[in-house]
Amino acid sequence: MMRIETLTINDPRWTDALGRLDHDVYHRPDYVQLEATRMESAPEALLISDEERVFFVPYLVRSCEPLCYDMRESVFDVVSPYGFPGILMNDSGRDSSFAAEALAALRETFARRSICSAFLRMHPILGNNFASLFAPNVFADSCETVAIDLTLSKDEILKQIRLNHHKTIEKCINLGYTARVVSLTDVLVPFSALYKETMDRVEATDSYYFDAQYFANLAQMPGVYCCIVESGGAIAAACVFFECNGIVNAHLGGTRTAFLSRSPFKMVVWEAMHWAKERGNRWLHLGGGVGGKDDSLLHFKAGFSNTRFQFLTSRLVINESKYDRLVNVKAQATNLSTETVFASSYFPAYRT
Repeated sequence: MMRIETLTINDPRWTDALGRLDHDVYHRPDYVQLEATRMESAPEALLISDEERVFFVPYLVRSCEPLCYDMRESVFDVVSPYGFPGILMNDSGRDSSFAAEALAALRETFARRSICSAFLRMHPILGNNFASLFAPNVFADSCETVAIDLTLSKDEILKQIRLNHHKTIEKCINLGYTARVVSLTDVLVPFSALYKETMDRVEATDSYYFDAQYFANLAQMPGVYCCIVESGGAIAAACVFFECNGIVNAHLGGTRTAFLSRSPFKMVVWEAMHWAKERGNRWLHLGGGVGGKDDSLLHFKAGFSNTRFQFLTSRLVINESKYDRLVNVKAQATNLSTETVFASSYFPAYRT
């Protein structure tokens, strides 16, 4: 018999479930709480089980009240925390029938709680076969992410690195640049400044900015490290990495403008790769392009490895009438046609 449990952040069943599943930092309650604080939302997870089969997904519940002031009832939506949380399933649960049943249970659970939509980001590595496991209409789009297979020999890994990346790293080393992995706590202030400078330079959207408290809270989490490249005592480039269950993920990083011409971030990846391999990890996951696009960032990351994973997202409309009403409200508020709002590539469209 299928069992459906909605878990809050302090529920011991959350950590118990993760103990039975291959998971990453993004699935842990401390990370989901960090994101909930940042996004002013409620952190939850849905645990669905049927005998030995297990389906688990963490998410954030957001109120749509600011968007639906003229609606007579409270409406909510669901979004994944930043990064790659996504659905987890154990080996026993990885069959198409259970996947369909669990997703239907998720929809029913959300519908009963007046949740009108859900945007879920899958984990490219842990959800590697989901495109074939779930029905074709479950995932709206896909793009590629880049990962370095750390189980290969060092020679095999180095052969996959693009020649100009090798040359740039060699030049940095010859110029006296040094790299090391440290606790984020040790470099909290300079890293925060470096990251903000990078986001300002690339004219990033608001969603890519994080305040000082976010970084301070992030630094207190286990498994969080920062790889820095220094020149003359100054940090030229840096990146925060997560380490969990054999997977090291690049989280947030950047380069000081004064050092940009030397491309020291390549040395960040180089050092992180050696560090992660020496610690016995299986993957260094670099991620994809900005917003999942095939862009210059993806091209940069692709220069370190030939290994690609699919990054899938699921865009679920749980209650069509409520979703349509929110789109209408958005259209009126922005003087756009409902067709224009619906046509947005952003999901949910009423938050475009």
